[in-house]
Amino acid sequence: MGVCENLSDEDWITSTHRPHGHAIAKGVSLDAMMAELFARTTGCVGGYGGSMHVGDPAVGALPAIAIVGGNAPIAAGMALALKMRKSRHVVCCFHGDGAVNEGAYHEGVNMAAIWDLPVVFICENNQYGASTPVAQVTRLERLADRARGYGIPGITIDGMDVLAVYEAVGMAVARARRGEGPMIVECETYRYCGHSRSDTRGYRAREEEARWRERDPILNLGRRLVEAGLFTDQDLADWDQSVQDELDRAVQFAMASPEPDPRDCLSHVHVEQGW
Repeated sequence: MGVCENLSDEDWITSTHRPHGHAIAKGVSLDAMMAELFARTTGCVGGYGGSMHVGDPAVGALPAIAIVGGNAPIAAGMALALKMRKSRHVVCCFHGDGAVNEGAYHEGVNMAAIWDLPVVFICENNQYGASTPVAQVTRLERLADRARGYGIPGITIDGMDVLAVYEAVGMAVARARRGEGPMIVECETYRYCGHSRSDTRGYRAREEEARWRERDPILNLGRRLVEAGLFTDQDLADWDQSVQDELDRAVQFAMASPEPDPRDCLSHVHVEQGW
């Protein structure tokens, strides 16, 4: 949310294999997203993509790319198109800490750097690539320091503070709009759950998890709003309930939506002649 509040529908994001928060923040319909999870024809990509490929070009959310680091060169290409059209719009490329060691990521960031493309690389450093601590796969204390190798700015911020994210990305986006090129914004955050359903999280201590949960960005923002006298605890509870109601309606919409026709299985698929 801290990133996407700086963007318009004409700005773009490229996302990852965990794209749901990005898509919601960019304005993708909850009904269409839920229908996509149910593989229904009313899904945001027609039921063809599923959970790891949600998005909607109408609101500037490219259907997500599940290959780690694979969205960096695509984001650079989109930013090149925007620059060639003399547009002031930008691309924000979400990725995790694991992506910074992928070759495609290096190529995409380097291309954006040498051509001063309007793209901001948002590194969600949640401390682990699957079960591997980030310290075991890079010698850098801060992943944003990689930016020096590309000759572009990079900053590390508290990714658990939505206002800090909003301000930092706002600066990077404004810079990109002015034609000053790309930037890497590393948001230090945490993945509470396991990497998958079978992940028992035996590679990290429960005390570590508890420390990070104390910094929960949603709960802490709520406390700040109440302490500032802007809202009450009841306001927060009402919002929580409204979100749950909206999700329940989205599930009902998805369940009521039509299943795909098996005859459409080859739609949007290139088939070589003779096959």
